[in-house]
Amino acid sequence: MPARREVNLLVVHGDGRRIARLTLPRWLILTVLGLFLAVSASVTVIYKDYLTLRSQRASFNELTARVAEQQGAIDASQSKMREIRAEIDGWRDLHIKIWEPFGPEDGSAKRVTGIGGGTGPARAPETPDRAAIGDELERLTGIVKEEGDNLRALDRFLGRATRVLAALPSRWPVRGQVNSGYGGRTSPWSAKSEFHSGLDIGAPVGTPVKSPAPGTVVFAGVNAEYGQMLIIEHGNETKSLYGHLSRLSVAVNQKVQRGDVVALTGNTGRSSGPHLHYEIQVKGQSVNPTSYLWE
Repeated sequence: MPARREVNLLVVHGDGRRIARLTLPRWLILTVLGLFLAVSASVTVIYKDYLTLRSQRASFNELTARVAEQQGAIDASQSKMREIRAEIDGWRDLHIKIWEPFGPEDGSAKRVTGIGGGTGPARAPETPDRAAIGDELERLTGIVKEEGDNLRALDRFLGRATRVLAALPSRWPVRGQVNSGYGGRTSPWSAKSEFHSGLDIGAPVGTPVKSPAPGTVVFAGVNAEYGQMLIIEHGNETKSLYGHLSRLSVAVNQKVQRGDVVALTGNTGRSSGPHLHYEIQVKGQSVNPTSYLWE
């Protein structure tokens, strides 16, 4: 005889008395139990997914904050690179202005290719990636190196130019009234026109004459026209001449510096009164001393 597939449930009172008896099919009990286990498993899986999503949301919020922070750093880097580009353009303009008086053959007085954007319609800015920023930094590094080389070349040139300028006779050898300038004049001896090759600076006898620049004494003696005369070689084929002196304080081949006392003014030679004849010669030809006098 086949077994009955039923389940009996007895409801018993606390004192042992039976109250009710329920007879349920076995399949119903198993179905209810299975549904209970399935619901429990589903709730467990859903809860785990909830915990995972909550953790991922926290990570996403943190990642969003980091992305915003990195975007701010990128924007700041781009702003700084724009400032650097503007500064480099300023260097180039200054470089060109410095070289311009010397002519294109003395320097690279030309504007190299720029790195700025075009003049077309503006487009929405794209988010730069790491490679684009790296390329921009590499370009800036190359341009800075190029400008550094240009500035070092300019520094070398200015160093040479400074030495040349320092050797020019730019100071007044004595202070006083200019009685006769450079160029044509009426001769004080014959009322005829003559060419005066220097400046006649009025000064009492014995006034110190100072060297206007460093140099070497190449003549210190007597001349028929200028009396006691002194000539100093300053380099670059430039010489200064001093005439009508009363005393010489230096000798031939002696080195002198700017501001050294080299003689005293007088009234020797062909002179109508105490003064200093001051002359500058370039490549053996006299030039106007006022072109050299800065101080």
